[in-house]
Amino acid sequence: MGIHERKQREKERRRDDIIAAARKVFSTKGFNSATMEEIASTAELSPGTLYLYFKNKEELHTSLSINILKHLGVQIKKVVDEEISVEEKIARFRDVFIDVYDYDPNILINLFHLQSGETLQNLSDEVMQQLKKYSSLAHGAIIDVVQEGIDTGIFIDEHPAAMADVLWGSYAGVVLWVDSKRLLNDQKDFVRPTLRTAFKIMIQGMKVK
Repeated sequence: MGIHERKQREKERRRDDIIAAARKVFSTKGFNSATMEEIASTAELSPGTLYLYFKNKEELHTSLSINILKHLGVQIKKVVDEEISVEEKIARFRDVFIDVYDYDPNILINLFHLQSGETLQNLSDEVMQQLKKYSSLAHGAIIDVVQEGIDTGIFIDEHPAAMADVLWGSYAGVVLWVDSKRLLNDQKDFVRPTLRTAFKIMIQGMKVK
């Protein structure tokens, strides 16, 4: 391995260390209370080093969302490639969505806020391109399954991208709205059963009567 390759690998390893430290700090303290200094301390790096990798706290937090979006896209693509019916694929999307929520609900919630907020204006071009890339991966895979359902006469003949938006928008809406109920009752699981109900209704609504 040459010097350039070693430096590149070391750079990637350090970036992964920062991401891991950020996830720990953000999950513990929340975005507003967390500081770059705390993240640097957790990663055993100087604050200045963090800014060599990330423009600001918003960009670092966004990178966590990109990681979870990338994971979501990969899992959705696996469902698309399975030899199962279209209806089963949509049901499997539900399971993937729940699994991703279980992995880190705080980061997932941030992703949904990010997609509709002003934080996008504070991101570098590189991070924006990553966000667009993995959003397209997940959304495109859902569109493929919806299109398959339309082509086989199982789903109603509506625009597949719009139907995929309904699925994604329902996922985001349920997570953001129902998760907020934890402020009133943090002992009860609202998100998972509501997602299951939402998908049952959506699948019925998408099918040709």
